[in-house]
Amino acid sequence: MQYPLPESIGLPELLVGRKREFQLLNNWIEFIPEHLSKSRAILARRKSGKTAILQRIYNRLWSENGKVIPFYINFAEKKIWLADLASKYYRTFASQFISFMERDEKLAVDLLTLEQIKEYGISKSIKPFVNDVDSILYDKNEENLDSMWDTAASAPHRYAKVLNKSYLTMIDEFQNCGEYVYRDKTCSTAQDQTIPGTWHDLSESKLAPILVTGSYVGWLINIIDKYLEAGRLKRYEMNPYLEPEASLEAVYRYAEVFKQPITNESAFQINRLCMSDPFFISCVIQSDFEGKDLTTEEGVINAVHHEITYRSSEMSMTWGEYIELSLKRINSINSKRILLHLTKNSDREWTPKELKEVLGLSIDIKEINELLHNMVKADLIIQGSSDFDFRGLTDGTLSLILRNRFEKEIASFEPEFSETMYDLKESFSNEIEKLKKEKRSLQGMVNHLSGMMAEYLLTCEFRSKKRFKLSHYFSNINENDDKELNVQNVKMRVKIQRDDQKEMELDVVVESDDRRVVVVEVKKRREPSSINMVKDFMEKVEIYKQLNTEKIIIPAFFSIGGFKEEASQLCDEIGLAISTHIPFV
Repeated sequence: MQYPLPESIGLPELLVGRKREFQLLNNWIEFIPEHLSKSRAILARRKSGKTAILQRIYNRLWSENGKVIPFYINFAEKKIWLADLASKYYRTFASQFISFMERDEKLAVDLLTLEQIKEYGISKSIKPFVNDVDSILYDKNEENLDSMWDTAASAPHRYAKVLNKSYLTMIDEFQNCGEYVYRDKTCSTAQDQTIPGTWHDLSESKLAPILVTGSYVGWLINIIDKYLEAGRLKRYEMNPYLEPEASLEAVYRYAEVFKQPITNESAFQINRLCMSDPFFISCVIQSDFEGKDLTTEEGVINAVHHEITYRSSEMSMTWGEYIELSLKRINSINSKRILLHLTKNSDREWTPKELKEVLGLSIDIKEINELLHNMVKADLIIQGSSDFDFRGLTDGTLSLILRNRFEKEIASFEPEFSETMYDLKESFSNEIEKLKKEKRSLQGMVNHLSGMMAEYLLTCEFRSKKRFKLSHYFSNINENDDKELNVQNVKMRVKIQRDDQKEMELDVVVESDDRRVVVVEVKKRREPSSINMVKDFMEKVEIYKQLNTEKIIIPAFFSIGGFKEEASQLCDEIGLAISTHIPFV
């Protein structure tokens, strides 16, 4: 797969999980050429992975070079003149279209000028390019902003019809197009909040359906309801959290990429305290906390606590921006008390009357109701089953941030409130104690996870032990080889070359201080490993021995699915250490 559109997540392997979302969207995309796919909206709070999903879809469709041509654009939280937006939108669309047709990766982000787009249209006899560029330049000169914008925004639908192509238009952070677009060049007075209405009819296109996202869900829903009424966008509410096993995989991948030492035990602790939130996990792994040590229980607690409580941490700053923007209209001690109460008691719905009574609020019920509706619009709470019922978000990450931000502030106004405050570190310690009692289910999770990333698990295990005997992990160990290893280095995916220059790879290499080197082959398939697999591995071992004549090489074979009978017999004959299981301590 190629990556013409750089992904904001960084290395492609850092995008883990999201099987449900990708399956849903892939099935939807398959029907686009049949003109059967209805436009969609992905609703999820900030830093939940929406952008990564859209960018991966773009790169997959570009790489496949199939029937659907992808178009991706992000609306930034930045003021922009409508004429400049029209030019940017059209240049992005045209450049990405040409990138797809010509297989030129750089054009996905290195946009062509309008003049270059016109030249391409002339050279390839694509009249819409020529006509559109002439129209956009003329309208800009005449300040016909609406005409200029209509030409740009309608391009995917028009080109799909005229050129008999199928397009997918992906618009990231859709809500921003109604907040930051101005009709005056100075972007100071003439804000145009009606821009989302551009897609009132375009969103019904089956030739070029749109897929939009928004990080401020209530805000986005209000825009969709106002300008794209009648259910023109099918909505999908995405869970910001990963499945436990996928989020564990994220812990290992981030730790490996950023060379952060962890243990298999601490990986589970990080995952639990970060609530399977991939952004939270990435913040903890990359935390600048002084003295950070993610190999111990105390170190994990301290790092997680730092990311939530230290104002300059990535986690705290990211959520701080979100909260500040959301609280602009409701920044009062009463609103914070209500918000905190609903967040801490999100297991049920609350009416304005109940909140007034339980919190002893001095303001009247009408004012409480107004505050609650503003909180819904600000994405801080959700509407309940009726217009007078409200519920706190079940987002555990946001709950931690809100409690840390507001509990002390509220206590300074109401000293008795301090009795209900809780200690974050104590709460984290309690969570880890619960985790320790789940050893049987954790071992089951390790066994299942081994089928996806056994190299990571073994590498992490070997790095964390420092001293260990091979017999703890493998059988068939020669007595001379089972002397305790003093681990100096553990490497994963070590490249070697045969004499004919063919490149080969060793999955895990463990170096001891006494010249011994353990070379491990890892097979993650559920099917038993064959005799040919064992022979192929031993060929690699021999090559590695020739490259490291001063070392004592000890081969080991890890196979999740076990071994076929003839493979097992060969392992016995040559004294190959074998294992099918990673113990969780």
